[in-house]
Amino acid sequence: MRRFEESATIEYKRELTEKFEREVVAFLNSSEGGVIFLGIDADRQSVIGLKNADAMQLAVKDRIRNNILPSALGLYR
Repeated sequence: MRRFEESATIEYKRELTEKFEREVVAFLNSSEGGVIFLGIDADRQSVIGLKNADAMQLAVKDRIRNNILPSALGLYR
């Protein structure tokens, strides 16, 4: 098994992409849920990190709140 292998419940992203909301909704609709890790390059099997984790956390929350309807707030951690 590769170090950063994606699966039905794990997704790795180098950065926030335009498809982020679609991936969140897919996990919300799955009976198993899922986890999206930002700052990890699955292709190169390396941790890239985030320049500003606090700003990224706010951006994620803002995109989920404003771009997913009906509201997904309270359905994720």
